[in-house]
Amino acid sequence: MTDRTSSRTRQSLTADELRTWRGFIEVARDLDARLSSRLHDESALSSGDYTVLLALSEAAGKRMRSSALAEAVGWERSRLSHHIRRMEGRGLIRRDDCAVDYRGAEVVLTDQGAHAFRSASVPHLRAVRELFVDALTPEQLDQVDRISAALRTALAP
Repeated sequence: MTDRTSSRTRQSLTADELRTWRGFIEVARDLDARLSSRLHDESALSSGDYTVLLALSEAAGKRMRSSALAEAVGWERSRLSHHIRRMEGRGLIRRDDCAVDYRGAEVVLTDQGAHAFRSASVPHLRAVRELFVDALTPEQLDQVDRISAALRTALAP
């Protein structure tokens, strides 16, 4: 058994594993905070707004059932409901009755929301480049991609 294999069967983390884990969490948190701050400063959108607008902009007909949207953005339905209410008040989205299920609603991207999303995307992607892409070599970006895929696979239901 290799050191790597045996470490996977242990309950506790080694000092190196703990250091790696904490470094990952701390840098992910810092990167998210900086990107969120710049997004808000440059577009007046929160990262939550941007996440919802992105999902709707990619959806067929620029609309999604509330339950599907909650799943797409990885939020609890109650959190999404509160957030949608605030976005609706700002004219970024609207809620329509669902044509196939009278009990459900669809969240629809408005023209104003589409404009806000497009306007925010250029500076946001510039910030992603500056704070993430440019900090890594092409080889490191490939490693991050492989690591992300491995984590996604391990976390899949």
